[in-house]
Amino acid sequence: MQHNPKLTHLCYCFLLFLPLLSQSAIANPSSSPNHSNSINFIVSSCRTTRYPTLCVKCLAAFASKISRNENRLAQTALAVTLVRVRSTTAYVAKLTKARSVKRREYLAVKDCVENLGDGLTMLAQSMREMKRVGRSGRGRQEFLWRLSNVETWVSAALTDETTCLDGFDGKFMDGVVKMAIRRRVVHVARVTSNALALVNRFASRHKS
Repeated sequence: MQHNPKLTHLCYCFLLFLPLLSQSAIANPSSSPNHSNSINFIVSSCRTTRYPTLCVKCLAAFASKISRNENRLAQTALAVTLVRVRSTTAYVAKLTKARSVKRREYLAVKDCVENLGDGLTMLAQSMREMKRVGRSGRGRQEFLWRLSNVETWVSAALTDETTCLDGFDGKFMDGVVKMAIRRRVVHVARVTSNALALVNRFASRHKS
């Protein structure tokens, strides 16, 4: 498989966002007197998602960073999603080199990698835009415009992820490769869906 400049760029983007995750992950939750309130805030917010248990599981480790801030909640959800989609993209890309992959499977896997790569680009853009939304001094018109961008891009990323699985439809595509990819892509699609729900929740509170 040839070197993919897009994936290289996306890996660079991932490194930019990694500090947000690593700093939160090493924080000691018990050191904050407001940790319980932060967890309750995450649990309450996650009830608006399609997969609330998964949502809480993904975000609870970052409670100290999130506190009770809706913007940081949405940013963290996007960061977690970006990391997991990147990991899945790398895993699926490796399958193109597997000797046991049939020609039809190879083409489906290749298309899947491209779809996930496009989704990663959308998520990286969403992450940057959500950070701009959180800055002070923005006019309401620009604030809502940037929020709309985030919603559009995260929704596009979710579409890219589900499109990845379309290539494996049909009885001739049943097998180990399909099962392995489906398990991982379904997971990241659910994580992305949850992130989108939290972004929509944040947006709805400010649009009304």
